[in-house]
Amino acid sequence: MLAALILAAGESKRMGTPKALLQHEGRTFLERILEASRHPRIGVTLVVLGAHADRVHSKLPLESVTVVENSEWKSGQLSSIQAGLRALAGQTLDGVIVFLVDHPFISSALVGVLIERFYESGMPIVVPTFQGKRGHPVLFSQRLFDDLLAAPLDVGARAVVWQHSSEVLEVPTDEEGVVLNLNDPDALRRALGQS
Repeated sequence: MLAALILAAGESKRMGTPKALLQHEGRTFLERILEASRHPRIGVTLVVLGAHADRVHSKLPLESVTVVENSEWKSGQLSSIQAGLRALAGQTLDGVIVFLVDHPFISSALVGVLIERFYESGMPIVVPTFQGKRGHPVLFSQRLFDDLLAAPLDVGARAVVWQHSSEVLEVPTDEEGVVLNLNDPDALRRALGQS
């Protein structure tokens, strides 16, 4: 069994509004990712909130997932991964698949392929690539949880990827959404073909 870890704790300073609540085609970014993350192998879904936790809670029905509040969200993305992993302590898992709320344009089909390749390959890190560029979501084996918990916050999960560089399985995809980092209004407009 896998856990889905959806990171939505950041301040969204450049975007000017919580990215979890941004909408496209009638669904918020968070709802899109929750939908994409539904898979028979994913037995538990955690949403990590931080800067705008109360606002996101009040706007979205999150009863079907476990919400983790990361009080250390200012320390960066890895602090949210670590908060999620601590919340999963004691559960028997094969790994986690980490989704970023500012990468909402991914399909459930792609998630299925990544999970399939994870189990087929036995590799501890599985990452999608678009035109040779690595993106998200990223799968980490349970055996790397301690490394993620010990990684330096200022470097982030990249430290673990670098540490295990020979054990990374890249999965090419034609879904550009894996590399579309929607951090500001201009990036969002470009992604939606509005500029």
